[in-house]
Amino acid sequence: MTEESGGKAKRGGLLARGWRSVREAGKLQLLATVLMLVLALFIARFSWTLPGSDEPTPLTSDAERALYDTRAYLAADMVEQDDRIILVVYDDQALINLEQRSPLPRDALAEALGNLDKMGAKAIGIDILFDQPQKDDELLIETLRNMQTPTAVGYANVETNASDIVYEQQVFLEEFMAALEGTNSRPASIRLDNSFGATRIWPTIEPDLPPLLGRAMLEDAGGPVEAFEGYEGSIVYRRALRAGLDEMDDGAGQDQGNIEEPLFQSISIELFLDLDPAVAEFVAQQIEGKYVLIGGDIVDYDRVETSITPWTGFEPAGLSVHGEIIAQMLDGKVLPQVPEWALWMMAVLVVATAALTALLEWPAPKLVPLLLLLAVMFVGIPFWLHFNDVDTYGLPAVGWLVGWIIAFTAVTAAARSAGAAQRSFAQGALGKYIPRDIAQQIIDQPELLSLGGEKREIYVLFSDLEGFTKMSHAIPPEMVAKLLNRYLEMLSKVVLDHGGVIDKYVGDAVVAFWGAPIARPDDAERATKAGYAMWQAGEDFRREVAEMDPNLPKIGKTRVGLHFGEAVVGNFGGDTRIQYTALGDSMNTAARLEAANKPLDSNVSASREFIEKSNPDWWVPMGRIVLRGRARPVDIYHPRPDLPEEDRKALAEIAQLSDSKHDVAVQSLEALIARHPDDKALRNYATRIRNLNDGGAYVLG
Repeated sequence: MTEESGGKAKRGGLLARGWRSVREAGKLQLLATVLMLVLALFIARFSWTLPGSDEPTPLTSDAERALYDTRAYLAADMVEQDDRIILVVYDDQALINLEQRSPLPRDALAEALGNLDKMGAKAIGIDILFDQPQKDDELLIETLRNMQTPTAVGYANVETNASDIVYEQQVFLEEFMAALEGTNSRPASIRLDNSFGATRIWPTIEPDLPPLLGRAMLEDAGGPVEAFEGYEGSIVYRRALRAGLDEMDDGAGQDQGNIEEPLFQSISIELFLDLDPAVAEFVAQQIEGKYVLIGGDIVDYDRVETSITPWTGFEPAGLSVHGEIIAQMLDGKVLPQVPEWALWMMAVLVVATAALTALLEWPAPKLVPLLLLLAVMFVGIPFWLHFNDVDTYGLPAVGWLVGWIIAFTAVTAAARSAGAAQRSFAQGALGKYIPRDIAQQIIDQPELLSLGGEKREIYVLFSDLEGFTKMSHAIPPEMVAKLLNRYLEMLSKVVLDHGGVIDKYVGDAVVAFWGAPIARPDDAERATKAGYAMWQAGEDFRREVAEMDPNLPKIGKTRVGLHFGEAVVGNFGGDTRIQYTALGDSMNTAARLEAANKPLDSNVSASREFIEKSNPDWWVPMGRIVLRGRARPVDIYHPRPDLPEEDRKALAEIAQLSDSKHDVAVQSLEALIARHPDDKALRNYATRIRNLNDGGAYVLG
């Protein structure tokens, strides 16, 4: 026998011995093995959704989307701001300035459209549904009918947007659109595909819907749309270039954080109202030759989770997604999809490879490298395809791996007579490759389990319920637990709704912070609103308890302290228990500010350091104090949206005059108190301003 034939016989013998073991496993074991192989083939092909439906495949569907999101994030192009597309937005502040709740008043939109129409945009898209009557409908319709710039107007119907529009709204919307027929304004679908909680792909093309907003705009402007006819694949999201300020030192060793430029230039719609002719020419230069999208950028409304949100933590407005779709068409990014036959061929190859590998009776030193190589290949192929501009949405990357594991485990179990050691291996392998939700978080961020912390600048909130301890002695323990749980639930909701991190509960006190583990550009605004909302939640709780049982002792008010400063944030504890928390002087300052509310006759107090980060015009300076146990004075602010604007300005002037013209400041404060004689906080301020120390501060005794 030659050496070559001997080698073939040896390799054939390895497979033959494995196959003989399978055949000897018994009919029941063989039947179970066949069923497992069918299951493996099924998962290797249908790991995203069940065949013939949009129902997610159990166990693997979430993992597929998580892996897809990882590919999308890593493969996303890092780009400069896209100067082809302009977003004209109305945000919360714009609506406040216009004294209007969402939607945008139509007279303002009509005026803005009239001005935009003169600026030479390629096309205009309006991501707003005109599905309810307003008093200025005729004005808006007339403006849209007279538009010279091609204008796509947002459209939706009940069949495809049942959660956003009802039949009566659709009837009105249809009448509104009918009035635009024969003009440069036409309906365009603003529907986005939010399947499985995120907008990853283009919406399906429905015969009863007009073209998608971006398609309609490019069609009207003569843009490159032919290649995207019938396209329903992935949206190609991009990432903005980041300035690496977090790696720079400001000279004092302080971490400056990241600053990320938006992908699209955003202009407030207020700029186009009462437009100054001197400004109009400059604005026209920004608009000319651009695709202009008009819509809302409202906090906590119409925010869209995208395929890169799990990594960035940022949910853009739906308007930005339409911008990304337009940019994708302009860039010609038509992603080819893997054909059906190739998916089936790969599924069969995965199962066959697993079965053949299981039949090899190799020792562990030889088998483990092969297993690792196959695992890397199954995970690596989807990444390679994605980085080479192939649409991998729907590609069963996790399914290949899981299908391979199932097939390998089934054949291995049969070949080894389903021994206990083999069952343990299979369960261990599946447990490693199909993690549960908590395991997935640890895989994504393994540092979550490590002890230690880092110095961060955070916004700290400290709250306390006045008199709760005393009240708890007067009522049964069961009622104490019931009230406390309800109170903490209401306050915790405020923190979480505003994007904060709940540090801890200390009895009835709540400690929270913003700025870690992820710092957001609007953390200051979120924390500012949360501080006031927490006091309001406490007032709601007081009313709720009073209505629950009039015989219960009266609940005290909720006091809140807010401060901005440095803290060491991270996991602290030991091997048996850890807690994610913040430590440092900023936490103590926030606690003392909360306690200061009682002698100040106030509800919410914030330091100057905190307010300077958000600059809210509804917070007013209320003097300088020295907190208990502190030597350094603190300038304090209170939220006073109830005061007229001229009175808030007066308080700002009093604070400025307090050091240089003390008598004038006192007189101005007395005049202000005369207009609000029942305001305890102002009267308290008047007492304090007359009893300042040499440093111009009032010392809390």
